[in-house]
Amino acid sequence: MLERLVPPPGKDVVDVGCGGGALVRALAERGARMTGVEISESQLATAVEQDDGRGARYLVGRAERLPLDEASVDVVVFMRSLHHVPRADLGGALVEARRVIRPGGAVYVAEPLAEGSFFELTRMVDDETEVRAAAQAALSEASDAGLHRATTVDYDAPLSVAGLPGLRARIVAADPRRADRFDELAAELAEGLERLGEPGERPGEWRFLHPMRADVLRPALS
Repeated sequence: MLERLVPPPGKDVVDVGCGGGALVRALAERGARMTGVEISESQLATAVEQDDGRGARYLVGRAERLPLDEASVDVVVFMRSLHHVPRADLGGALVEARRVIRPGGAVYVAEPLAEGSFFELTRMVDDETEVRAAAQAALSEASDAGLHRATTVDYDAPLSVAGLPGLRARIVAADPRRADRFDELAAELAEGLERLGEPGERPGEWRFLHPMRADVLRPALS
């Protein structure tokens, strides 16, 4: 979806909340000049370790205080990360994204929706209904940040989980504080995988369709 709406080859792209760097590596291989931003050196460690000479740079920063110069990138990407920004800082994160994109640039936001079988499963550990709604509300007010919502596309993203360990890794990666809660509910989550998922191609694998919304925000005309 990102490649369809905002083709990255040949562009300076920043992935805000890059986590382990999978998207940074994927877009670098497609010809983008990539920067990944995370909130701490420890959060960046895996991304840096796995960069393997792709030439990406990794910076410590926050969405509401990006460590980038004004008008220095073509695309700012929030890939399932905007709803992790504190609610009070969501508007500031969009203001910062507007600050760092060049004229004609774009802010690409892909957010999971609070619906579907995978959401029903993961909300047992951490119910993100309110934070996801807050992210959508911030996007609806993007004009306050000098942006306009140029394109919105709802779609289902296929998602595979390698059993309970794979589910744990995915959920805890976004917020390590979820680990204890996950372990407390391990039996219920294992039952939920079988009840809500479809068997995957590999033994122990479960497949889901994850409802998503992609937005392309452009600089507002003055």
